[in-house]
Amino acid sequence: MGAFLLSIVRRLDPYGAHPAQGNLAPHLGRLLKRALAGGMSENLRRYAPATARNREPILAVLKNVLPARGLVLEVASGTGEHVVHFAPHFPGLIWQPTDADPDALPSIDAWRAHSAAPNILPPVRLDLLADPAPVPQAEALVCINMVHISPWPATAALMRLAADLLPADGPLYLYGPYKRDGAHTAPSNAAFDADLKSRNPAWGVRDLESVAACADAAGLTLADVIPMPANNVSVVFRRRPT
Repeated sequence: MGAFLLSIVRRLDPYGAHPAQGNLAPHLGRLLKRALAGGMSENLRRYAPATARNREPILAVLKNVLPARGLVLEVASGTGEHVVHFAPHFPGLIWQPTDADPDALPSIDAWRAHSAAPNILPPVRLDLLADPAPVPQAEALVCINMVHISPWPATAALMRLAADLLPADGPLYLYGPYKRDGAHTAPSNAAFDADLKSRNPAWGVRDLESVAACADAAGLTLADVIPMPANNVSVVFRRRPT
């Protein structure tokens, strides 16, 4: 029983100092009380090192892309670090974070609680290939670093989702590495592409022209391509009027 309790304590408080097995019960009780009160959010927050490097350049672009008011659906929110950085800069927008990985949702929610931003909704699961739209409409969609770390049908599903939810001229914002005319824009992107495909053959750095054609077929127009640091780009699509 002592080993079992110790395993629970380590899951609840993986970075804490743990008492001897004979004194675990009171310690476990305190941890459970803290967890129920939301005190474990620090341990639930995940970190992506790239976020600290790219969030300011992305924010600068979003300030020229997003509407002043409405709902922003963030697809593939990952750790949740991006949405809590962006939301305070757009007080007129409500942000709905999502992710296909249910294990990511606790981190997103922990970041939301930590930020205390009033305009971020609780995260919801969104698998583009399986789940219905989590909202009936959105004034903008934001999707950072998903297209290359997902199978191609997910990109097509993203375009259809944007066309279904956005108003005329509403933006879909993408960020990440892309090939141009079938060629990588930097040796580092070629190496990254090879690494992605070694992990999952369905992943890989996409050709921007193919992504734009997919968007066009769904009813979206390529509006802007903005060079970003580290050989990435911001890509802005807008929904065509019907």
